[in-house]
Amino acid sequence: MQYRLYAPKAIDCVINLPASKSISNRALVINALSGSKEVPENLSNCDDTDVMVAALRDMPYEINIKAAGTAMRFTTALLSVTEGEEHIITGTDRMKHRPIEVLVNALRNLGADIEYAGEEGFPPLKIRGKKLAGGLLEIPGNVSSQYISALLMIGPKLTNGLTLRLTGDIISRPYIEMTICTMQEFGADVEWADGSTIRVKPGGYKERPFFIENDWSASSYWYEMAALMNIANTQHQAPKSQITLTGLMDGSRQGDSAIRYMFSVLGVKTSFATRKKLVPTNVALKAQKCTMPRFDFDFINQPDLAQTLVVCTALMGIPFRFSGLQTLRIKETDRIAALKKEMKKLGYVLDDSEEGVLSWDGTRCEPDAEPAIDTYEDHRMAMAFAPAAILFPGLIINNPEVVSKSYPQYWENLKVAGWEIKA
Repeated sequence: MQYRLYAPKAIDCVINLPASKSISNRALVINALSGSKEVPENLSNCDDTDVMVAALRDMPYEINIKAAGTAMRFTTALLSVTEGEEHIITGTDRMKHRPIEVLVNALRNLGADIEYAGEEGFPPLKIRGKKLAGGLLEIPGNVSSQYISALLMIGPKLTNGLTLRLTGDIISRPYIEMTICTMQEFGADVEWADGSTIRVKPGGYKERPFFIENDWSASSYWYEMAALMNIANTQHQAPKSQITLTGLMDGSRQGDSAIRYMFSVLGVKTSFATRKKLVPTNVALKAQKCTMPRFDFDFINQPDLAQTLVVCTALMGIPFRFSGLQTLRIKETDRIAALKKEMKKLGYVLDDSEEGVLSWDGTRCEPDAEPAIDTYEDHRMAMAFAPAAILFPGLIINNPEVVSKSYPQYWENLKVAGWEIKA
Protein backbone atom coordinates (compact mmCIF):
# COMPACT_ATOMS: atom_id res chain seq x y z
CA MET A 1 0.00 0.00 0.00
CA GLN A 2 1.07 3.58 -0.68
CA TYR A 3 -0.29 6.94 0.39
CA ARG A 4 0.39 10.10 -1.58
CA LEU A 5 0.12 13.14 0.67
CA TYR A 6 -0.96 16.71 -0.02
CA ALA A 7 -0.94 19.23 2.82
CA PRO A 8 -3.51 22.02 3.18
CA LYS A 9 -2.46 25.65 2.80
CA ALA A 10 -3.00 26.14 6.52
CA ILE A 11 -4.04 23.99 9.48
CA ASP A 12 -6.70 25.05 11.97
CA CYS A 13 -7.94 22.03 13.85
CA VAL A 14 -8.47 20.22 17.16
CA ILE A 15 -6.82 16.79 17.32
CA ASN A 16 -7.76 14.16 19.88
CA LEU A 17 -4.46 12.42 20.52
CA PRO A 18 -4.20 8.73 21.44
CA ALA A 19 -3.53 7.69 25.01
CA SER A 20 0.07 7.10 26.02
CA LYS A 21 1.31 3.69 24.89
CA SER A 22 4.19 3.82 27.37
CA ILE A 23 1.96 4.45 30.38
CA SER A 24 -0.73 2.04 29.13
CA ASN A 25 1.67 -0.89 28.92
CA ARG A 26 3.19 -0.19 32.33
CA ALA A 27 -0.22 0.24 33.92
CA LEU A 28 -1.45 -3.03 32.39
CA VAL A 29 1.43 -5.05 33.88
CA ILE A 30 1.21 -3.42 37.29
CA ASN A 31 -2.58 -3.68 37.30
CA ALA A 32 -2.30 -7.41 36.54
CA LEU A 33 0.26 -7.87 39.32
CA SER A 34 -2.15 -6.12 41.72
CA GLY A 35 -4.73 -8.84 41.01
CA SER A 36 -7.27 -6.38 39.63
CA LYS A 37 -9.80 -7.59 37.06
CA GLU A 38 -10.62 -4.05 35.93
CA VAL A 39 -8.49 -2.50 33.18
CA PRO A 40 -7.11 1.05 33.47
CA GLU A 41 -9.19 3.86 31.96
CA ASN A 42 -8.34 5.53 28.63
CA LEU A 43 -6.05 2.73 27.45
CA SER A 44 -4.19 3.23 24.20
CA ASN A 45 -5.86 1.49 21.24
CA CYS A 46 -2.59 0.85 19.42
CA ASP A 47 -1.23 -2.54 18.36
CA ASP A 48 1.39 -2.65 21.12
CA THR A 49 -1.23 -2.22 23.82
CA ASP A 50 -3.80 -4.46 22.13
CA VAL A 51 -1.42 -7.44 22.17
CA MET A 52 -0.79 -6.92 25.88
CA VAL A 53 -4.49 -6.67 26.66
CA ALA A 54 -5.12 -9.92 24.74
CA ALA A 55 -2.19 -11.70 26.39
CA LEU A 56 -3.23 -10.72 29.92
CA ARG A 57 -6.89 -11.52 29.26
CA ASP A 58 -6.45 -14.91 27.58
CA MET A 59 -3.01 -16.12 28.77
CA PRO A 60 -2.68 -18.74 25.98
CA TYR A 61 0.19 -21.19 26.09
CA GLU A 62 1.82 -19.44 23.12
CA ILE A 63 1.68 -15.68 23.38
CA ASN A 64 2.39 -13.86 20.12
CA ILE A 65 3.43 -10.34 20.97
CA LYS A 66 3.90 -9.52 17.24
CA ALA A 67 6.15 -6.44 16.77
CA ALA A 68 5.64 -4.93 20.23
CA GLY A 69 9.06 -4.58 21.82
CA THR A 70 7.71 -3.07 25.05
CA ALA A 71 5.18 -5.86 25.38
CA MET A 72 7.85 -8.51 24.76
CA ARG A 73 10.08 -7.23 27.55
CA PHE A 74 7.36 -6.43 30.07
CA THR A 75 5.47 -9.68 29.51
CA THR A 76 8.66 -11.73 29.79
CA ALA A 77 9.21 -10.38 33.31
CA LEU A 78 5.55 -10.77 34.22
CA LEU A 79 5.43 -14.42 33.11
CA SER A 80 8.56 -15.14 35.14
CA VAL A 81 6.68 -14.40 38.39
CA THR A 82 3.32 -15.88 37.34
CA GLU A 83 3.53 -18.97 39.53
CA GLY A 84 2.56 -22.37 38.19
CA GLU A 85 2.17 -21.36 34.54
CA GLU A 86 4.26 -22.19 31.48
CA HIS A 87 4.24 -20.14 28.29
CA ILE A 88 6.05 -19.59 25.02
CA ILE A 89 6.37 -15.91 24.11
CA THR A 90 7.15 -15.08 20.49
CA GLY A 91 6.67 -12.37 17.86
CA THR A 92 7.34 -11.28 14.28
CA ASP A 93 10.48 -12.18 12.34
CA ARG A 94 11.93 -8.78 13.25
CA MET A 95 11.14 -9.42 16.93
CA LYS A 96 13.04 -12.69 16.72
CA HIS A 97 16.12 -10.65 15.83
CA ARG A 98 15.77 -8.02 18.57
CA PRO A 99 18.11 -8.86 21.47
CA ILE A 100 16.68 -9.83 24.85
CA GLU A 101 19.69 -11.54 26.44
CA VAL A 102 20.33 -8.77 28.99
CA LEU A 103 16.82 -9.12 30.41
CA VAL A 104 16.86 -12.92 30.33
CA ASN A 105 20.22 -13.05 32.15
CA ALA A 106 18.97 -10.60 34.78
CA LEU A 107 15.80 -12.61 35.37
CA ARG A 108 17.80 -15.84 35.54
CA ASN A 109 20.02 -14.23 38.16
CA LEU A 110 16.85 -13.68 40.18
CA GLY A 111 16.03 -17.38 39.76
CA ALA A 112 13.68 -17.26 36.76
CA ASP A 113 13.18 -20.39 34.66
CA ILE A 114 13.62 -19.20 31.06
CA GLU A 115 14.86 -21.09 28.00
CA TYR A 116 15.49 -19.87 24.47
CA ALA A 117 13.08 -21.62 22.12
CA GLY A 118 15.03 -20.45 19.07
CA GLU A 119 18.28 -18.55 18.56
CA GLU A 120 20.31 -17.91 21.72
CA GLY A 121 19.85 -14.34 22.94
CA PHE A 122 16.61 -13.68 21.05
CA PRO A 123 12.89 -14.55 21.26
CA PRO A 124 10.99 -16.84 21.28
CA LEU A 125 11.30 -17.77 24.96
CA LYS A 126 9.91 -20.61 27.04
CA ILE A 127 9.07 -19.40 30.54
CA ARG A 128 7.95 -21.36 33.60
CA GLY A 129 6.61 -18.94 36.18
CA LYS A 130 7.50 -19.33 39.84
CA LYS A 131 8.10 -17.43 43.07
CA LEU A 132 11.39 -15.53 42.89
CA ALA A 133 13.47 -14.51 45.88
CA GLY A 134 14.81 -11.23 44.50
CA GLY A 135 17.62 -9.33 46.20
CA LEU A 136 20.53 -7.39 44.70
CA LEU A 137 20.87 -7.20 40.91
CA GLU A 138 23.43 -5.24 38.91
CA ILE A 139 23.01 -4.39 35.22
CA PRO A 140 24.45 -1.74 32.88
CA GLY A 141 22.56 1.55 32.89
CA ASN A 142 23.00 2.01 29.15
CA VAL A 143 20.75 -0.91 28.16
CA SER A 144 17.18 -0.36 27.03
CA SER A 145 15.12 1.28 29.76
CA GLN A 146 12.45 -1.32 28.96
CA TYR A 147 14.68 -4.00 30.51
CA ILE A 148 15.09 -1.89 33.64
CA SER A 149 11.37 -1.11 33.83
CA ALA A 150 10.45 -4.78 33.36
CA LEU A 151 12.64 -5.75 36.32
CA LEU A 152 11.40 -2.91 38.52
CA MET A 153 7.73 -3.71 37.96
CA ILE A 154 8.06 -7.27 39.30
CA GLY A 155 10.12 -6.05 42.28
CA PRO A 156 7.21 -5.79 44.76
CA LYS A 157 6.27 -9.42 43.99
CA LEU A 158 9.74 -10.78 44.88
CA THR A 159 10.12 -12.34 48.33
CA ASN A 160 13.00 -10.05 49.27
CA GLY A 161 12.13 -7.18 46.98
CA LEU A 162 14.71 -5.85 44.54
CA THR A 163 17.75 -3.64 44.79
CA LEU A 164 18.67 -2.69 41.24
CA ARG A 165 22.11 -1.16 40.76
CA LEU A 166 22.72 0.49 37.39
CA THR A 167 26.35 0.70 36.35
CA GLY A 168 27.89 3.29 34.04
CA ASP A 169 25.82 5.88 32.20
CA ILE A 170 22.04 5.65 32.58
CA ILE A 171 20.08 6.26 29.37
CA SER A 172 16.37 7.03 28.92
CA ARG A 173 16.07 7.99 32.60
CA PRO A 174 12.60 9.59 32.11
CA TYR A 175 11.18 6.19 31.13
CA ILE A 176 12.56 4.71 34.35
CA GLU A 177 11.00 7.60 36.29
CA MET A 178 7.68 6.95 34.53
CA THR A 179 7.81 3.34 35.69
CA ILE A 180 8.63 4.31 39.27
CA CYS A 181 5.80 6.89 39.38
CA THR A 182 3.27 4.38 38.03
CA MET A 183 4.41 1.76 40.54
CA GLN A 184 4.04 4.26 43.38
CA GLU A 185 0.51 5.15 42.26
CA PHE A 186 -0.38 1.47 42.71
CA GLY A 187 1.05 1.47 46.23
CA ALA A 188 4.56 0.08 45.64
CA ASP A 189 7.36 1.13 47.97
CA VAL A 190 10.04 2.09 45.45
CA GLU A 191 12.60 4.88 45.42
CA TRP A 192 16.08 5.86 44.33
CA ALA A 193 18.52 4.90 47.10
CA ASP A 194 21.18 6.99 45.36
CA GLY A 195 21.92 8.24 41.85
CA SER A 196 22.38 4.77 40.42
CA THR A 197 20.49 2.39 42.73
CA ILE A 198 16.74 1.80 42.92
CA ARG A 199 15.30 -0.05 45.91
CA VAL A 200 11.94 -1.84 45.68
CA LYS A 201 10.51 -3.30 48.88
CA PRO A 202 8.37 -6.46 48.85
CA GLY A 203 4.65 -6.18 49.49
CA GLY A 204 2.92 -6.22 46.13
CA TYR A 205 0.52 -3.66 44.69
CA LYS A 206 -2.89 -2.29 45.64
CA GLU A 207 -5.86 -2.40 43.30
CA ARG A 208 -7.00 1.07 42.27
CA PRO A 209 -8.70 2.95 39.42
CA PHE A 210 -6.13 4.42 37.03
CA PHE A 211 -6.52 7.01 34.25
CA ILE A 212 -3.98 7.20 31.41
CA GLU A 213 -3.06 10.58 29.95
CA ASN A 214 -2.70 11.22 26.23
CA ASP A 215 0.55 10.73 24.38
CA TRP A 216 3.22 13.43 24.18
CA SER A 217 5.16 11.26 21.70
CA ALA A 218 2.20 11.46 19.30
CA SER A 219 2.12 15.24 19.71
CA SER A 220 5.61 15.51 18.21
CA TYR A 221 4.35 15.06 14.65
CA TRP A 222 1.93 17.96 15.11
CA TYR A 223 4.73 20.17 16.43
CA GLU A 224 6.64 19.22 13.29
CA MET A 225 3.66 20.15 11.12
CA ALA A 226 3.33 23.50 12.89
CA ALA A 227 7.01 24.30 12.28
CA LEU A 228 7.03 23.24 8.61
CA MET A 229 3.66 24.82 7.90
CA ASN A 230 5.05 28.12 9.19
CA ILE A 231 7.85 27.94 6.61
CA ALA A 232 5.39 27.15 3.81
CA ASN A 233 3.02 29.90 4.95
CA THR A 234 5.85 32.44 4.98
CA GLN A 235 6.90 31.47 1.47
CA HIS A 236 3.38 31.67 0.02
CA GLN A 237 1.86 34.31 2.34
CA ALA A 238 -0.81 31.82 3.43
CA PRO A 239 -2.85 32.16 6.66
CA LYS A 240 -1.19 31.26 9.95
CA SER A 241 -1.88 27.77 11.28
CA GLN A 242 -3.12 26.83 14.74
CA ILE A 243 -3.19 23.30 16.07
CA THR A 244 -4.94 22.29 19.30
CA LEU A 245 -4.12 18.94 20.92
CA THR A 246 -6.31 17.34 23.57
CA GLY A 247 -5.65 15.43 26.79
CA LEU A 248 -2.07 16.47 27.51
CA MET A 249 -0.75 17.27 30.98
CA ASP A 250 1.58 19.99 32.19
CA GLY A 251 4.13 18.32 34.48
CA SER A 252 3.58 15.01 32.70
CA ARG A 253 5.52 11.93 33.78
CA GLN A 254 6.23 11.24 30.09
CA GLY A 255 9.83 12.00 29.14
CA ASP A 256 8.71 12.90 25.62
CA SER A 257 6.82 15.89 27.03
CA ALA A 258 10.21 17.58 26.55
CA ILE A 259 9.13 17.95 22.91
CA ARG A 260 7.59 21.31 23.78
CA TYR A 261 10.96 22.65 24.91
CA MET A 262 12.77 21.29 21.85
CA PHE A 263 10.29 22.94 19.50
CA SER A 264 10.23 26.19 21.43
CA VAL A 265 13.75 26.87 20.08
CA LEU A 266 12.42 26.01 16.60
CA GLY A 267 9.75 28.68 16.92
CA VAL A 268 6.71 26.62 18.03
CA LYS A 269 5.16 27.94 21.22
CA THR A 270 2.98 25.84 23.55
CA SER A 271 -0.03 27.22 25.47
CA PHE A 272 -1.94 25.14 28.04
CA ALA A 273 -5.66 25.81 28.53
CA THR A 274 -5.04 25.25 32.25
CA ARG A 275 -1.70 25.18 34.07
CA LYS A 276 -2.87 22.85 36.81
CA LYS A 277 -0.28 20.13 37.15
CA LEU A 278 -1.24 16.61 36.05
CA VAL A 279 -4.69 17.66 34.79
CA PRO A 280 -5.50 16.69 31.17
CA THR A 281 -6.13 19.79 29.12
CA ASN A 282 -5.95 21.26 25.62
CA VAL A 283 -2.63 22.49 24.26
CA ALA A 284 -2.42 25.09 21.48
CA LEU A 285 0.57 25.22 19.12
CA LYS A 286 1.52 28.44 17.33
CA ALA A 287 4.61 28.81 15.17
CA GLN A 288 6.75 31.94 14.87
CA LYS A 289 9.86 32.74 12.87
CA CYS A 290 12.83 30.60 13.90
CA THR A 291 16.29 32.19 13.99
CA MET A 292 18.25 29.17 15.25
CA PRO A 293 21.51 28.92 13.26
CA ARG A 294 22.20 25.38 14.49
CA PHE A 295 20.58 22.79 16.74
CA ASP A 296 22.63 20.39 18.87
CA PHE A 297 20.83 18.04 21.27
CA ASP A 298 21.50 14.91 23.31
CA PHE A 299 18.59 12.47 22.87
CA ILE A 300 19.80 10.09 25.57
CA ASN A 301 16.52 10.60 27.46
CA GLN A 302 14.14 10.97 24.49
CA PRO A 303 15.38 8.64 21.69
CA ASP A 304 11.87 8.18 20.25
CA LEU A 305 11.75 11.87 19.28
CA ALA A 306 14.89 11.73 17.16
CA GLN A 307 13.24 10.88 13.85
CA THR A 308 10.80 13.78 14.12
CA LEU A 309 13.56 16.27 14.89
CA VAL A 310 15.91 14.94 12.19
CA VAL A 311 13.31 15.38 9.45
CA CYS A 312 11.97 18.70 10.72
CA THR A 313 15.28 20.40 11.48
CA ALA A 314 16.83 19.47 8.13
CA LEU A 315 13.76 20.64 6.21
CA MET A 316 13.95 23.92 8.12
CA GLY A 317 17.52 24.27 6.81
CA ILE A 318 19.08 24.15 10.27
CA PRO A 319 22.33 22.14 10.61
CA PHE A 320 22.32 19.79 13.61
CA ARG A 321 24.27 17.30 15.67
CA PHE A 322 22.06 14.84 17.52
CA SER A 323 23.80 12.52 20.00
CA GLY A 324 22.61 9.85 22.45
CA LEU A 325 21.15 7.74 19.64
CA GLN A 326 22.84 4.42 20.47
CA THR A 327 19.55 2.56 20.96
CA LEU A 328 18.19 3.58 17.55
CA ARG A 329 20.14 0.73 15.95
CA ILE A 330 18.02 -1.91 17.72
CA LYS A 331 14.53 -0.42 17.46
CA GLU A 332 11.85 -1.61 15.02
CA THR A 333 14.56 -1.11 12.41
CA ASP A 334 18.04 0.41 12.37
CA ARG A 335 16.62 3.92 12.55
CA ILE A 336 19.94 5.66 11.90
CA ALA A 337 20.50 3.77 8.64
CA ALA A 338 16.85 4.27 7.67
CA LEU A 339 16.99 8.03 8.32
CA LYS A 340 20.15 8.41 6.25
CA LYS A 341 18.64 6.56 3.29
CA GLU A 342 15.24 8.24 3.31
CA MET A 343 16.52 11.78 3.93
CA LYS A 344 18.80 11.36 0.90
CA LYS A 345 15.65 10.83 -1.19
CA LEU A 346 14.64 14.35 -0.13
CA GLY A 347 18.08 15.76 -0.91
CA TYR A 348 19.73 15.80 2.53
CA VAL A 349 23.03 14.01 3.22
CA LEU A 350 23.35 12.93 6.86
CA ASP A 351 26.48 11.71 8.63
CA ASP A 352 26.72 8.92 11.23
CA SER A 353 30.51 8.54 11.43
CA GLU A 354 30.41 9.06 15.22
CA GLU A 355 28.85 6.24 17.27
CA GLY A 356 25.40 7.20 18.54
CA VAL A 357 25.47 10.51 16.61
CA LEU A 358 23.57 11.66 13.55
CA SER A 359 24.42 15.05 12.08
CA TRP A 360 23.76 17.31 9.11
CA ASP A 361 26.14 20.10 8.12
CA GLY A 362 23.97 21.51 5.37
CA THR A 363 25.19 19.16 2.62
CA ARG A 364 22.55 18.65 -0.07
CA CYS A 365 22.19 16.29 -3.03
CA GLU A 366 19.71 16.02 -5.87
CA PRO A 367 16.40 14.78 -4.43
CA ASP A 368 14.43 12.00 -6.08
CA ALA A 369 12.06 13.28 -8.76
CA GLU A 370 9.17 11.54 -7.01
CA PRO A 371 10.35 10.55 -3.52
CA ALA A 372 8.73 7.50 -1.94
CA ILE A 373 9.57 6.99 1.72
CA ASP A 374 10.09 3.41 2.89
CA THR A 375 8.91 2.79 6.46
CA TYR A 376 10.78 -0.42 7.40
CA GLU A 377 7.88 -1.74 9.52
CA ASP A 378 8.57 1.26 11.77
CA HIS A 379 5.62 3.42 12.78
CA ARG A 380 7.78 6.43 13.61
CA MET A 381 9.36 6.49 10.14
CA ALA A 382 5.91 6.91 8.59
CA MET A 383 4.72 9.56 11.03
CA ALA A 384 7.95 11.58 11.12
CA PHE A 385 8.22 11.77 7.31
CA ALA A 386 4.55 12.46 6.54
CA PRO A 387 4.78 16.18 7.50
CA ALA A 388 7.57 16.56 4.92
CA ALA A 389 4.77 16.60 2.33
CA ILE A 390 4.18 20.21 3.40
CA LEU A 391 7.37 21.07 1.47
CA PHE A 392 7.25 18.06 -0.89
CA PRO A 393 3.66 17.95 -2.22
CA GLY A 394 2.65 14.47 -3.36
CA LEU A 395 5.22 12.76 -1.13
CA ILE A 396 4.66 8.99 -1.11
CA ILE A 397 4.67 6.94 2.10
CA ASN A 398 5.10 3.20 1.55
CA ASN A 399 3.30 0.78 3.88
CA PRO A 400 1.52 3.56 5.79
CA GLU A 401 -0.46 1.03 7.86
CA VAL A 402 2.55 0.68 10.21
CA VAL A 403 1.23 3.62 12.25
CA SER A 404 -1.19 1.21 13.96
CA LYS A 405 1.67 0.21 16.26
CA SER A 406 1.30 3.41 18.31
CA TYR A 407 -1.12 5.88 16.64
CA PRO A 408 -3.83 4.02 14.65
CA GLN A 409 -5.87 7.14 13.87
CA TYR A 410 -2.89 9.14 12.54
CA TRP A 411 -4.03 9.28 8.91
CA GLU A 412 -7.62 10.03 9.87
CA ASN A 413 -6.35 12.85 12.08
CA LEU A 414 -4.43 14.27 9.11
CA LYS A 415 -7.67 14.28 7.11
CA VAL A 416 -9.38 16.15 9.96
CA ALA A 417 -6.59 18.73 9.64
CA GLY A 418 -7.34 19.17 5.93
CA TRP A 419 -4.78 16.84 4.37
CA GLU A 420 -5.60 15.06 1.12
CA ILE A 421 -4.47 11.43 1.18
CA LYS A 422 -4.60 9.42 -2.04
CA ALA A 423 -4.24 5.66 -1.75
